[in-house]
Amino acid sequence: MDINEVLKKYSRKIESEISSDQAVSNSQVSSEYLTFKNELMPELSRYERLAKLFGSFLKFKLAKKDYDKVQRNLEIAHLNVGPGEVIGLAVFGSMFLFFIGLMLSTGLWLLEETSITEFPIFFLSLIGIFSMFIFYYFYSMPGRLAVKWRLKAGSQMVPAILYAVIYMKHTSNLERAVSFVSQHIEPPLSLDFRKVLWDVETGRYSSIKDSLDHYLDFWKETNIEFVESFHLIESSLYEPSESRRVQILERALKVILDGVYEKMLKYTHSIKSPLTNIYMLGIVLPTLGLALLPLASTLLGGAIKHYHVFVFFNLIIPFFVFYLTSNVLLKRPGGYGDSSLIEKNPYYYKYDSRKPYLIAGLICLPILLIGILPLIFGYTFIPGLFGWESDIDLKIRGLGFLGDKAFDFIDGSGRTGPFGIVALLLGLLVPFSVALFFIISFSMRTKDLIKSRDDTDALEKEFTSSLFTLGNRLGDGIPAEIVFAKVADSTRGQKTSEFFKIVNTNIQTMGMSLESAIFDVRRGALIFYPSNLIATSMRILIESAKKGLQVAAQSLMSISEYVRNIQKINERLRDLLADVVSDMKSNMTFLAPLLAGIVVGLSSMITAILGKLKVLADLGGAEALTGLGNLSNITSLFNIETMIPPYYMQIFIGLYIIEIIFILSGALVVIDAGEDKLRRTHEISRNLMRGAFLYLIVALLSIVALYLLSNIALRGVVG
Repeated sequence: MDINEVLKKYSRKIESEISSDQAVSNSQVSSEYLTFKNELMPELSRYERLAKLFGSFLKFKLAKKDYDKVQRNLEIAHLNVGPGEVIGLAVFGSMFLFFIGLMLSTGLWLLEETSITEFPIFFLSLIGIFSMFIFYYFYSMPGRLAVKWRLKAGSQMVPAILYAVIYMKHTSNLERAVSFVSQHIEPPLSLDFRKVLWDVETGRYSSIKDSLDHYLDFWKETNIEFVESFHLIESSLYEPSESRRVQILERALKVILDGVYEKMLKYTHSIKSPLTNIYMLGIVLPTLGLALLPLASTLLGGAIKHYHVFVFFNLIIPFFVFYLTSNVLLKRPGGYGDSSLIEKNPYYYKYDSRKPYLIAGLICLPILLIGILPLIFGYTFIPGLFGWESDIDLKIRGLGFLGDKAFDFIDGSGRTGPFGIVALLLGLLVPFSVALFFIISFSMRTKDLIKSRDDTDALEKEFTSSLFTLGNRLGDGIPAEIVFAKVADSTRGQKTSEFFKIVNTNIQTMGMSLESAIFDVRRGALIFYPSNLIATSMRILIESAKKGLQVAAQSLMSISEYVRNIQKINERLRDLLADVVSDMKSNMTFLAPLLAGIVVGLSSMITAILGKLKVLADLGGAEALTGLGNLSNITSLFNIETMIPPYYMQIFIGLYIIEIIFILSGALVVIDAGEDKLRRTHEISRNLMRGAFLYLIVALLSIVALYLLSNIALRGVVG
């Protein structure tokens, strides 16, 4: 054989060995990276398109400090835009919205042909507030996306170090270790490691160490323990002693575990005061202030309108709470939290489906229409089409104890209302329908997924000791294909026993290899137990078994010890967070709805009393009253026509409670468990069921009880 034939022969052999080791190819890296950005994170691409489309219209030069800050957030969030485009989009969006608002305000003023003093200043001010929010939203988007990326990547840092350490223990090859990590951890960190390999393959860096060191520079400020751990892994390459090399690798894993624990420990102490402030300023004080609104609106001569309440309680305060909670979440360190991809679960199609929204909409739409019947009867032409009156006379129908009219509109200088108790009770259906929509849709999407995850979590807790047993049996020299049957017998009665039985059945009766028995897409054991921990443990077992049973045994014992340490850290951190999380959750789902429901009842009682006094005054009933002084002075001081109807008050308060539950539920999930969209959706549905229903029940009881009490009180003073 000549030299060319020898080179061809051994080059083909080397290529086959590289492919058998599952090296990452050039096309695989670039394809998966783009696929992830386009499919798993579509909000990034939308923001990029907007920034490039509208941000290029306006060019701004930022100060160096602001430029560096925005640029770093863009790099962390993997956004392909510049800081100038970010500020350009923010300014353009803000100016465009304000211009549209100015045109609408001017158009309305010209159409009504009123004086300049009646120019819709409030509407223009509201648009101005929205425009400032749009500016803040677009300008801060890179920071929020960077935090989201950092949280998701940070939750994968400990597993990344673990996989690198385990691989380096039996194969001291950094490039192979990085490739192994990139294949067995979740995005987005896996994509970063593939980019590290890609930069080496394309010649941007001459070695894997240079490429990795450049990537680690991104994490020096936020996750220094991750950087130190990888530097220890790199230093193990230069250690001639095998025992010393293994010791350095184990030290790398300990460094990141200790670092994550210390950072989360500091975080749990630092967030207690901000969360308390959020609760007091965003929930308690606004709720208590609601009690003053009915009387304040009358004393100020109608200066406070119902739309003022809507803007303040449904727009400004929720935005204020969202802003404060965002600042708390920005300080959360990475490296801790569960971000397992729910796409791997066989029930994911239910979570991704739009069918629950359609079902919930069909159920809740009739309820919503019933809730807005007072507005339909009082302010639309629809009743006239059927020959109906705009209000319903209750005395004729034998329901006089509920008032004269069902909706009770007052026609003075303009139609106001509804003030009737029936309208108020119907109004409870508006927030009920909104809350019920999200409860039904979110529950349908997450019910099976959450149950599956809970079962998987219980399995993973047992799997720690089972892994240790599996490693011991492998250490005794029992082949991997046989050890599953023995471990299944020794763990009988546990959930892990079923997993080992499936693997053993596939090997013994189906004639499968060990890898196919576990990972086969049709009969593999992982189909029934979709767990990243189990999948990774079995993948490491298969990879390390190629190096010998003792290596496989040591790898499984290392994973067992790692999982046990992680579980201890998680339990300790949850204990530290328990006070803050439980207090906030109880206040959000119990105290705030309770106070809001009572305030609605007080508002209805005040309105009912003033309404009856006005009727008595109009009928000349002042002489029939005792102990109330001059009735005309009282009714002129508290003019019911200038009051905010309790109907609107109740709807706005109910929507406010729903908004607060949405914001705080999402924040508490991130604080407790990191970025976890499945758990966030599930927790929102649970908290809405508790908080919103409690508000509706308390509001219903307080409205009825205080209305009856007001009737009894007025009956006692009428002569």
